[in-house]
Amino acid sequence: MIDWQSIETVLLDMDGTLLDLHFDSHFWLEHLPLRYAELHQLDAASAKAELIPQIMAEKGQLNWYSLDYWSERLGVDIVALKKEIQHLIGFRADALDFLQWLHQAHPRVILATNADRKSLALKLALTGLDAYVEQIVSSADCGIPKEEQGYWEALQQVVPFDPQTTLLIDDNEDVLASAERYGIRWLITINQPDSQLPIRQLTEYPAVTRFAELEPVNRP
Repeated sequence: MIDWQSIETVLLDMDGTLLDLHFDSHFWLEHLPLRYAELHQLDAASAKAELIPQIMAEKGQLNWYSLDYWSERLGVDIVALKKEIQHLIGFRADALDFLQWLHQAHPRVILATNADRKSLALKLALTGLDAYVEQIVSSADCGIPKEEQGYWEALQQVVPFDPQTTLLIDDNEDVLASAERYGIRWLITINQPDSQLPIRQLTEYPAVTRFAELEPVNRP
């Protein structure tokens, strides 16, 4: 599926790609509404009915990924609430093995993420995945999400790369479509970003369940 001899730069997403999206799904759809209900003396159904539309309305925008934005808007400490279930933060399947292989076999691996710096601080401290990448470029640093062309232009300024020799692996197909418009040649998605949800049967881009599917058969 991948001609590794043609790849000079590997761009990796974090949530839903390297890390199991179950933590984020559970937090935004279950834990936050529950704690919000307790804080505002609401029943769980009312809290969900109030919160979920607000959250979904920001999908694909920079605010969607900003913990400060949601803390201020909802009047809760999002980071503190995330720490209550931080035991759910973890790598997907063989992601750590894949990172270790890339670290040895490939010269340039960049974490390209929409996660803001507070989310990164929490997750990197628990996973140590930053040890396997050359640099981390957050959309919060660029001021624009990966769904927009401006992110790739900003990324190019931070870590210059040739789109024709670049591989992007990301579970978000809107992001992959944006990368494709920018000219990034190699695009792979994840068909089970959340380990607790069924495998996606239809994807616009080539999809894998395990990273081993991408590695050379004769890998060391």
